[in-house]
Amino acid sequence: MTTTLGLPEPVRACLFDLDGVLTQTATVHAAAWKETFDAFLARRDGPGFRPFDAVADYDEYVDGRPRADGVRSFLASRGISLPEGGDDDPPERDTVHGIGNRKNALVLQKIKEMGVDAYPGSVRYVHAARDAGLRRAVVSSSANCHDVLIAAGIDDLFEVRIDGVVAAERHLPGKPRPDTFLAAARELGVAPAEAAVFEDALAGMEAGRSGNFGFVVGVDRAGQADALRRHGADTVVQDLAELLGETA
Repeated sequence: MTTTLGLPEPVRACLFDLDGVLTQTATVHAAAWKETFDAFLARRDGPGFRPFDAVADYDEYVDGRPRADGVRSFLASRGISLPEGGDDDPPERDTVHGIGNRKNALVLQKIKEMGVDAYPGSVRYVHAARDAGLRRAVVSSSANCHDVLIAAGIDDLFEVRIDGVVAAERHLPGKPRPDTFLAAARELGVAPAEAAVFEDALAGMEAGRSGNFGFVVGVDRAGQADALRRHGADTVVQDLAELLGETA
């Protein structure tokens, strides 16, 4: 039996990813990753370098992962190993953290220039979940999560935020591990089986499945519905408004 929110009856809490689920920032992140990696690869390999694919490489190696994990994952796919460096490495330094810091600087610049929009269907869904008495959390690998929520005007809709800053403070491994989602469920006072995960990234699907959550919703913004299902989605929608019986 399902509720009017499109969720199984035992579900008492909703755990939402940020980029690509709540806010229209996934394309900004993909563009920043491409600019960052292409500059690095051009320096390393010269004019004939193979560019970063902002769709395939982004989905496979960096989407949903903590920043440094995304750097390591993509570079490993190209057979490249770099020194780790430190959190305060300058953006021009060719270390894991230096490249990550360059990407972060680009994202912040693009967000400042372009602003942040929330998906209207997602905002309606979160309002409906709140009105129905469901607990609500944001679970994001982004260290800029709080600023993005404020910029999008939706910060007040969530009771708990587990983001890149919180994960670092608590030493929580990022997606595809389920630890950040599990932390959000604990803070909301629900068991994993009583929580639904809303994700657009393949790493997020794996986190939902391995964490044994009650329901995993794949949000298909990039034409990868089959992949979302293979990685753990119980259902796939193009917009959360579909779960309310609306047209996005």
